Amino acid sequence: MLDRTNKEINRRGFLRLAGAVSAAAAFTGSLAACGGPSSTATATADRSGDGGAANPNGTIEAGISYALSTGFDPMTSSGATPVAANMHVFEGLVDLDPVTREAYPALATALPQAVNDTTYRASLRGGATFHDGSPVTADDVVFSFTRILDPKNASLMVQFLPFLDSVTAVDPATVEFRLKYAFPLFPARISVVKVVPQKIVEADPKAFDAKPVGSGPYQLIEATRQDKIVFKRWDAYNGPRPAKAAAMNWRLVNDNTARVNALVSGRVQAIEDVPYIDVAGLKGRTTTESVASFGNLFLMFNCSQKPFDDKRVRQALHYALDIDKIVTTAMYGQGIASTSYLQPSHPDYHRAATVYTHDPAKAKALLAEAGASGLSLTLLATNTGWVGDIAPLIKESWDAIGVATTLDIGDSSGQYKKVDAGSFQVMAAPGDPSVFGNDTDLLLRWYYGAGVWPTKRYRWAGSAEDTQVRGLLDQAAQTSDKDARAKLWGQAIDFVADQAALYPVVHRKLPTAWDAKKLTGFKPLPTTGLSFLGVATA
Repeated sequence: MLDRTNKEINRRGFLRLAGAVSAAAAFTGSLAACGGPSSTATATADRSGDGGAANPNGTIEAGISYALSTGFDPMTSSGATPVAANMHVFEGLVDLDPVTREAYPALATALPQAVNDTTYRASLRGGATFHDGSPVTADDVVFSFTRILDPKNASLMVQFLPFLDSVTAVDPATVEFRLKYAFPLFPARISVVKVVPQKIVEADPKAFDAKPVGSGPYQLIEATRQDKIVFKRWDAYNGPRPAKAAAMNWRLVNDNTARVNALVSGRVQAIEDVPYIDVAGLKGRTTTESVASFGNLFLMFNCSQKPFDDKRVRQALHYALDIDKIVTTAMYGQGIASTSYLQPSHPDYHRAATVYTHDPAKAKALLAEAGASGLSLTLLATNTGWVGDIAPLIKESWDAIGVATTLDIGDSSGQYKKVDAGSFQVMAAPGDPSVFGNDTDLLLRWYYGAGVWPTKRYRWAGSAEDTQVRGLLDQAAQTSDKDARAKLWGQAIDFVADQAALYPVVHRKLPTAWDAKKLTGFKPLPTTGLSFLGVATA
């Protein structure tokens, strides 16, 4: 049966790709004007990567899947595309390598040094400038942290900094951090804070959000919703990750077929979020790689509404899902059933005490126990391509146990407006906080910390369950012993799996495709988005 399924997948992928190639051939000639400088431009002797000699005057063209759903201010930005763009525009004192997720000093000369258990200091890189030419100062660093800590600013990043008490400038190039308690993950965790120019932000916060100014290797020139983001190299950059291309054009191509067409035709050199149906067909024509990730499809319940306030109902709807069918049919094998909050490739993976296998009989029994037999519900889902493919299979599984399910599939921003207004029952949506960091504390705090999710979305803030999981996280955060910390994280994972207020159904592989003859140094990411740090055109 599996062999027949794979043959059908390959056949469908080939036919779809053949259509893309045919369509691309019809307009390839008209696309030449959309490209950057000619590939015949003078090249350096740098031959790192697959593409051969790097062209310092080249323009990187990329096909981006996700829309500009938020602005770029790194204090509040959470959209996949602006977060990926900010990776090239801003720097933190410390940044995470986009591929390995290892911390490295960016604006700082070294990772922050501990003065004692609750005091750290960091020195700024000499000569660093923002994209308006002004120097990066310790005062800018202090401003970047304190505005996040200010509750009036409602920053998304503040939930990752519960340990931080104060940030002060010791001198123009040195910053001191005082912690409320010892936090062993401090040096890497401050990567969530990007340093911004105080004068520019304070002068016009909305203008900064729309057209950000950072100190990174690329300057953002233009951002047009539903169209493109344009970058150019910041020649004054003197940091560890200089731009290796003169410019970048990120084409915002939400349509799956159009995004594949753009790569096949040569309009772009790399695309993210390769449609699962096209992965097999693209191999051999481009370089295509699927990377295991934390990225997942989760179910989220409105815990303030009956019967979803009863964990037995939430558990029943998880047990009802035929996840093998979802992975095989909708995801073409590019995923894995969740056996934990973390994916198996994560260094802190802990198999949850509750694993939701396909068990319709158990699902029916749990609904009966909860007095919810004959349940009718509306499943809210985002129209992200792969999520839209999965939603009908969720409905099929729930219908099969007697839950009358109506699908409501729409644009992400519109769906979350319904969620935030409290007018939803169950939601299926993609999630990937690993774009902010990869440590277990951060990944758990995104959904279960003192942030927007438990407060405005699945709505159990202030409950005994909310208090319990945050207590475990706080206890783990203050534990210096690695094994003891891992044990506490394991208890938190067991708890959120059992409660299933918001919990992953599948962890996905992230397929990326690129033309290795046209790019040097490119690597796919284990997170949503593309990185062109250290990447050049050939």
